[in-house]
Amino acid sequence: MHFAMTDEQRMIVETTRAFVETELYPHEAEIERTGHLPMELIRELQAKAMAAGLYAANMPEDVGGAGLDTLSWLLYEKELGRANYALHWTCVARPSNILLAGTPEQREKYLVPCMKGETWDCLAMTEPGAGSDLRGMSASARQDGTDWVLNGTKHFISHADIAGFTIAFMATGEEDTPRGRKKKITAFFVDKGTKGFTVREGYRNVAHRGYTNAILEFDDCRIPAENVLGEVHKGFEVAGKWLGATRLQVAATCLGRADRALAHALSWAAERRQFGQQIGKFQGIGFKLADMATELKAAELLTWEAGWKYDAGTVTEADMAMAKLKASEMLAMVADEAIQIHGGMGLMDELPLERIWRDARLERIWEGTSEIQRHIISREMLRPLGG
Repeated sequence: MHFAMTDEQRMIVETTRAFVETELYPHEAEIERTGHLPMELIRELQAKAMAAGLYAANMPEDVGGAGLDTLSWLLYEKELGRANYALHWTCVARPSNILLAGTPEQREKYLVPCMKGETWDCLAMTEPGAGSDLRGMSASARQDGTDWVLNGTKHFISHADIAGFTIAFMATGEEDTPRGRKKKITAFFVDKGTKGFTVREGYRNVAHRGYTNAILEFDDCRIPAENVLGEVHKGFEVAGKWLGATRLQVAATCLGRADRALAHALSWAAERRQFGQQIGKFQGIGFKLADMATELKAAELLTWEAGWKYDAGTVTEADMAMAKLKASEMLAMVADEAIQIHGGMGLMDELPLERIWRDARLERIWEGTSEIQRHIISREMLRPLGG
């Protein structure tokens, strides 16, 4: 592993950071105030992101993406992560790489429009009664002739309001496992506007304002067999193969926000004076800064190593779980300490710290809770010992 960035990686970081600071930061206050991201602004920033070569940069070159290796992609994600989540995710979209699992016809119908910025994808897994236990989902699909009929409810589905379609994971049978009977899962493309498929407004969220969630309802929703993504009953395997790196994506965006919060704290500690000296010279503040920087560095190294190992083909589930766990919990600590260093001013919306602090809470929940990450790590440690 090399710890120095290549010239290309340095250019990616500089280009992305300049875009974030110039094009995204100016709109943060309005998005935070209204909780709304207007479509006209999305289209404006989308065009600028495309012109800068930043749109859909996570995807391979053969489908129109930047073809970044995993480590370079994570460096890019860190820089985007500095900004309000709705702004960077919606306006500088990164289509889900699960779309690469589709047939040539499915790629043409679903992936290509996402790459062109004509629409967005969304994944529907979580249910009111099945969060971390995806194999316990109750939403189901049954075969009827050559069609499939879908029924059930999904919730917490990110940006489903603007997505042109969803990839819905549905129970399509059961199988015996060492831990009892579990659902067989199949993934389906479901186009918005399909009869029996309804997208309802989701919940109000204190985190990531402007980044919406929705409730999806399937009521005898009939779709053709060609809308199956991957193989029937193999949806869980498709998700495992293509979505593992999303934990690294969460880790990387956490790094960006933590870096921004630390920079504000450091600047304040150097400028703010109390009792005749900079507050950073007081041990109580200086030690906080040292701990924040150390935790951030540790999370960075875990994330960069996992990205490097991903490309080398040696990454493990525990590697990615460690990165996500450490980065998300580090962000919570750094955001909280940055506010503590600022005192009351840290909670005012003139600074981004209160937003970073609020947003940080969600990172320990989505894409696998901290408890799930710890389970993955400990399970991998115990397996060689027969655990």
